[in-house]
Amino acid sequence: MLEQERVLAASDAARAAGVQPGMRRGGVLMLLPDAQVHERSPQREAEALYAVAMAMLQYTPQVTEAEEATLLMDVGASLRLFGGVPALCRRVRANVRALGFTASLGCAPTARGAWLLARAAGRRSGARTVKMPSLVRRLDLLEVLLAPPARPFAAWFEGIGCISFGELRRLPRPGLQRRCGRALLDLVDAAYGLSPELHEWIAAPESFSARLELFDRIDDAELLLAGARRLLLQLTGWLCARQLAVERIVLRLEHERGREARPPTGIEVALAEPAWRDEHLVRLLKERLAKLALDAPVIGIRLEAAQLQPMAPPNESLFPEPGGTEEDRMRMLELLVARLGADNVLQALPMADHRPEQANAWVPVQQKVSERARNAQMPPDVMSLPRPTWLLAKPIALLMRDHRPFYGSPLRMASTPERIEAGWWNGPETRDYFIAEGQDHALYWVYRERIGADEEEPRWYLHGLFG
Repeated sequence: MLEQERVLAASDAARAAGVQPGMRRGGVLMLLPDAQVHERSPQREAEALYAVAMAMLQYTPQVTEAEEATLLMDVGASLRLFGGVPALCRRVRANVRALGFTASLGCAPTARGAWLLARAAGRRSGARTVKMPSLVRRLDLLEVLLAPPARPFAAWFEGIGCISFGELRRLPRPGLQRRCGRALLDLVDAAYGLSPELHEWIAAPESFSARLELFDRIDDAELLLAGARRLLLQLTGWLCARQLAVERIVLRLEHERGREARPPTGIEVALAEPAWRDEHLVRLLKERLAKLALDAPVIGIRLEAAQLQPMAPPNESLFPEPGGTEEDRMRMLELLVARLGADNVLQALPMADHRPEQANAWVPVQQKVSERARNAQMPPDVMSLPRPTWLLAKPIALLMRDHRPFYGSPLRMASTPERIEAGWWNGPETRDYFIAEGQDHALYWVYRERIGADEEEPRWYLHGLFG
């Protein structure tokens, strides 16, 4: 990594070959002709840091940027929620790794103390503490040059033998202030909890739209999942900060520009229930990408939150159901929709119609059904009548033998008729339904049509079977 044509950072392999910070580009290429040289981009660094900050908003709304590519998070109110400091640190480290970065973590009762512990985490172990006495002991052992205001005076500190913060604190404060300025003392006081700390917390934007530029042209849709997960982590943080849940997300795949430019390919994921966690959204996108055939290479992806709802608090029952919660059931249905398609996962929609074949309709499980339609019922006198367990999709015309309907054997009517006359607005139906019994004692639901003026005998149909 170069800055102003000089080496700013180098990989372990480059260092082993002799590349050192401050070396010019020509020297690097002389030692390693095949070295990958990149210019530092402050804009891309700022975008990366902002992306990490958005993802961290899922743990606390109090996140702020600090110098030297660091973030400060006030997690005191949410430690118990995430299982304590070690568990929270593991989750943060995993999220940062999923975003494509590495992080040094520090935890302390003060923000500046945590900042110093994180900066020293690569040199010493034990960068986490929650007690002030422990923090004071750890800070006393850290090098003074970890503090940015002390670095311009590195030679002076070395000359007087002041190496650690413990030794710095024993120096006379008036002379230290005249020599190094007030900024160093302010940092030390803030780190040791001797002065208050004020921060300007990052505010989540009103709407969410995040973009990721890919490192190469991607021809396989399944390879886009890692990049999509990075955007979903940012979405999770944004949703938690805004106390929102998402009902529909859109992933846009951007193709190459030029003479044969193509519009972005949109992948829409609709959820039956609003969600704000990334694990479920990742599974749904994985299923969609696995079935997608790209017509052109992808050079960038963009994620948008298209439909939002206020986040509903979890409703935990005292005695949970053994089969799982309603949220678990809806997540399973959403996964089936992503895998099989919306037209293949249906739900029953009751209809207030006396005709049996019209009393229910099948609609996609993700279609919003009003509470009135969902609770549609027939009058109580109709609901009390017997209905078969299996209703045929289409009635079967029955043969007539000796003036009796025949289905494997002659059928004997075992009930009084139930007359249904309905559908005058779209094809009237006039039927008399019976429960019929065969010689094997199986019960059938049959009906006869009303005899018309031009018919000699009624026509019989089988419409259902009782259990």
